[in-house]
Amino acid sequence: MILKDRSGQMTVELVVVFPVLIIVAVIAVNALLFLSECAAFDRVAKDAVRVYATSPAYGQGVGQSSALVDQAIKARFDKDYLSSSVTTTGEAFGHVTFTAELVFSPTLFGMGLKSSVFGVSLPTLHHSVTMTVDTYKPGVLI
Repeated sequence: MILKDRSGQMTVELVVVFPVLIIVAVIAVNALLFLSECAAFDRVAKDAVRVYATSPAYGQGVGQSSALVDQAIKARFDKDYLSSSVTTTGEAFGHVTFTAELVFSPTLFGMGLKSSVFGVSLPTLHHSVTMTVDTYKPGVLI
């Protein structure tokens, strides 16, 4: 009985499987990081709207409230892979809807922004939170 020489087989298998393992790890790390940032973003955005928009200062318009909310959010999410924006809609009858959006760009284990890994594209992810407030009745959330 002659045994075939199998030296190097494990190395070849590792070379074939390693890129797949890296891609799966990058996707998993980015997904968990995105979910973590979304949870924090929801809390911070709603708190900022509660603080700056529900009881505006005398003469403070919706645009100024929106700018203050945006500044509060950007102060907390000052990272290379995150960007945020705040928009307002529906200023009828004193009800104003604030929509805050978070844009997440994938990273390669925190070592920089990447749009693809081994040919697999990593798209930017978007998350938004909406809150409507009544500016005529300070403190009232709808």
